[in-house]
Amino acid sequence: MKPIVILGIFVADTAYRADRMPKMGETILGRTFALGPGGKGSNQAVAAAMAGSGGKTHFITRLGKDDFAQIARSTWDRAGVEAEVTEDSDSYTGAAFIFLEEATGNNAIIVSPGAAARITPDDLDTRAGLIRSASVFVTQLEQPIPAARRGLEIARAAGVTTILNPAPAAALDDALLALCDYVTPNESEAEALTGLPVTSAAEAEVAADALLDRGVGAVIITLGSNGALYRDRTRSVHVPVISAGPVVETTGAGDAFNGGFAVALSEGRDVVEAVRFGCATAGISVTRPGTAPAMPARSEIDALLARRGHA
Repeated sequence: MKPIVILGIFVADTAYRADRMPKMGETILGRTFALGPGGKGSNQAVAAAMAGSGGKTHFITRLGKDDFAQIARSTWDRAGVEAEVTEDSDSYTGAAFIFLEEATGNNAIIVSPGAAARITPDDLDTRAGLIRSASVFVTQLEQPIPAARRGLEIARAAGVTTILNPAPAAALDDALLALCDYVTPNESEAEALTGLPVTSAAEAEVAADALLDRGVGAVIITLGSNGALYRDRTRSVHVPVISAGPVVETTGAGDAFNGGFAVALSEGRDVVEAVRFGCATAGISVTRPGTAPAMPARSEIDALLARRGHA
């Protein structure tokens, strides 16, 4: 099988669970603390490697030379991710502050990318052969946009399927969007990209049309507990959430979805089937704490889909 290639960042997640966020100048006691692997691209690479059925997942990024970099490499080794790393001794491996609300599991996040903020188009040109050999190329927007653009350009020119997860939300020009076979925003990211409200499936359809009008091939808007909306120029399908149990933490749900979705596309599945596979991957991940450590194995995803009648 051709590989999946993902561009993005790794950060060490420092996760604090508390009843509420402190006010400015206030100190409160937290309930728990955890240090673990994170970064949207890294999480997606772990999700794809765990969900895959034989193909390799390569992850392009930059790390510092420090203890957090060792967490990254250990995480990828365990999941089977092929690391494509530029070591940057002039910077540091990224880190993230994650606040988790005790009652709901909802989160607020600050990301400091460190060395990954120095990823350049040259890093993508160096690995152009790998990208051209891929079945699917995935990127997000935590690393600089020029690097994302270059990766999408290389992939598109080679006929590789391209996925942009536009997170965190940023202003994007039509030329970049036209390089994307699939764009996968959540509700708030879709609002930021289009200037339109996205509080229901009907509003998501309108926002998806606005992105299609700007040159995107197809749009998948993830809707949290309402599943996901797939829309292209000929069909619109709402895929309900695929629950695997009580929600513990939603932090990595979008990354789980994107990793699973990429795997299903790489295996040649119909795109709506691929969305369903992504929803199942996310449905399992939210029943566990953490981000990369919450990503499910392929056997778990297949078993959940079989139980839900989608084997």
